[in-house]
Amino acid sequence: MNKAIPVNTKSDATKGAPDDSVIGQAYDSRLMKRLLGYLKPYWVAVVGAVTLLLVATAVELAGPLVIKYGIDHYIANGTTKGLGDIVLLFGALLVAGMFIRYYQVYLTSWIGEHVVLDLRTKLYNKLQRLDIKTLDSRPVGWWMTRITNDVQTLNEMFSGAVVSVFGDLFMLFGIVLIMLWMNWKLALVTFTVLPLLIWVVSEFRKAVRNQFRIIREAIAKLNGFVQEHISGIRTVQLFGREKDVVRQFGEYNVEYRNAYIKTIRYYALFFPAVTFLASLSTALILLTGGLMIKATILTWGGLVAFIQYAERFFRPIRDLSERYNIMQAAMAAAERVFWLMDHEIEIGEKAQVNVPPQTKTSVVGKIDFENVSFEYKANEPILRDISFTIEPGTTVAVVGATGAGKTTLISLMMRFWDVTSGRILLDGKDICEYPVGKLRQSFGVVLQDTFLFSGSVACNVGLGEPSRDRDVMKKALIEAEAWSFVEKLPNGIDEPVGERGAMLSGGEKQLLSIARAIAANPPLLLLDEATAAVDTETEQKIQAAFDRLMVGRTTLVVAHRLSTIRKASKILVMHHGRIVETGSHEELLAVNGLYAKLYRLQFAEAA
Repeated sequence: MNKAIPVNTKSDATKGAPDDSVIGQAYDSRLMKRLLGYLKPYWVAVVGAVTLLLVATAVELAGPLVIKYGIDHYIANGTTKGLGDIVLLFGALLVAGMFIRYYQVYLTSWIGEHVVLDLRTKLYNKLQRLDIKTLDSRPVGWWMTRITNDVQTLNEMFSGAVVSVFGDLFMLFGIVLIMLWMNWKLALVTFTVLPLLIWVVSEFRKAVRNQFRIIREAIAKLNGFVQEHISGIRTVQLFGREKDVVRQFGEYNVEYRNAYIKTIRYYALFFPAVTFLASLSTALILLTGGLMIKATILTWGGLVAFIQYAERFFRPIRDLSERYNIMQAAMAAAERVFWLMDHEIEIGEKAQVNVPPQTKTSVVGKIDFENVSFEYKANEPILRDISFTIEPGTTVAVVGATGAGKTTLISLMMRFWDVTSGRILLDGKDICEYPVGKLRQSFGVVLQDTFLFSGSVACNVGLGEPSRDRDVMKKALIEAEAWSFVEKLPNGIDEPVGERGAMLSGGEKQLLSIARAIAANPPLLLLDEATAAVDTETEQKIQAAFDRLMVGRTTLVVAHRLSTIRKASKILVMHHGRIVETGSHEELLAVNGLYAKLYRLQFAEAA
C-alpha cells in the first residue's frame, strides 16, 4: 500500500474528538437530554419503573413508623394484645418491599439493556459508514472502546445510576420530612454531623474523580499493548522477544494495579468515615433522645424510629457518592459516543445528488482520470496531475516502484478517499455522483493484503451476497483454482477458515479472495498484486483464470510482476506520483525507458 498516514496521531478527521483522559462532569444537561431521548420508545416501562421506585421507597419509609406504633401502643404499655397484627403488618411490608424492589430492578435493567442495544446498534452502523480517512486517524482499539466500554458505561447509568439517584433523593427527602414531623429538635440534632459529612464526601469525590481518570488511561495502555502484541504474536516469537514483551506487559499491569489499589484505599477510608459519622449521629440521638424521654417530650417508639431513620439517612448519602462517579464516567462516555454519532461522513455526502440508481448491469465500464491529484497530508502529494482512460472491456496495467502511487489509484476509484483536485469519471459521470454502495458494488477487487473473516469458506466467497447460490460459489472456486484444496477440507466449502484465515496458507487465502471477486461477477475489476502471494505454477493457473474473467470487463491491474501484464491493452508506468510512460509491453520495451529497466531487473532476478 502506498498510503502512509500515522494512525496514532490525531488528524483533522478526529479534530475535537474527546480524549480518554477527559474527566467529565457528573451532569451535563445537553448530553443528558440526548441520552434521555433514547428512553422515549420505552416510556411506558419508564413510568412503571419510577412508580415502583416511589412505592418501594414509601414502603421502606413506613417500616420505622410501624415499629414506633407497636412500641408506644403495646410494648411500652406492657400489653401484647394486638402486637401480633403489628408484626404481621411489618412482615407484609418487608415482603411487599422485596417483590416491588425485584420488579423495579428488573424493569430498570430491562430498560437499560434495550437502550444500550439501540445505542450500540446505531453506533456500529455509523462506524461502518465512516470514511477511511477518519478510521485511519485512530487505532482500532480506540474505535472498539467506543462501542464496548463507553456503551457499557452508559448501560451502568441507565440500569442503575439514574433511577438509583432518584431513589436515593426520594429516600432522603422522605426521611427528612418524617423526622422533622416527628420531632424537629431531635431532627436538628441528627443533622449536626452534616457539615462534616459534606466535607468528607466532597474530598472523596475529588480524589476518586482524578483517580478514575488515571485508571482509564492505565487500562487503555494495557488493552492497546495486549491487542497489538496478540496480533503480532508470530513476529514476537520469531525474534524471540517473549521475555521482553512479558516484562513490558508487567509494567503496564503494575501501573494499572497501583492505580486501582489507590482507588480502593480511598474507598477504604470513605466508607468507615461515613459509618463513623452515622454512629456519631446515633450517639447524639441516644443522648438527646434519652433526655427528651426523661422530660416526657419523646416516646421510646419515637427514639427507636429516629435511630432507624438515621441509619437510612446515611445510606443514600454514601450511595450517592458512588452514583456520582458512575454519572461522571457516563457523561465522559456520552461525550465520546455522541462525537462519533455526530461526526460528518466526508465520503458519501456528495452521493446524495439526485442521480438515477445505478446497478451492475447498467454500468458500461469506461473510466476516465482527468488531471487527478491527491495528497493524504497537506503539501505531501501522492498523485500529480494523473490523466488516462480505460475503455470498456479493456485491461490497463499500472506499474512502478514502491511508493509511486499505484494502489492509491484503486483507493480513489473505490472512493475510500476523494481526490484533492481533478475528477474520476465512470461512464462519463463523476464517481461522486454515484451512491457509494452502488459504485463499490460495480467493482470486483482483489488486494495484495488479503483479508478473510473468521467464518467459513462459503461466507468469505459469498461476502458480497451471503445468500449467493452455492453452485455459483463452487464455480468461482474452480475458476480461481481454489477448489482443489477446498474440496479436501473436512467440511468442504463450510470449513471455518479461522481468524483472518489463520487456518489457511498465504496462497490459499489469496485464491479465496480471487474466488470472492469472481463470484460477485462485477462489470469492473481492480487487481492489486493479485498473484503476489502464490508460487509460479499457481500464478500461471490463476492468470489463465483471470484471462477468462477479464473478457468483456474493464480491468485495472496494479502489478510488480511485469510478466503477468504482457497482454494488457495499455501499461501505465508511474514514478513519484506521475505517469511517465504509456504503451503496450512491446512499445515500452522498444522505448527503452523506465519500464524496460524494471523489466530487465526482474528478468535478471528471475534468472
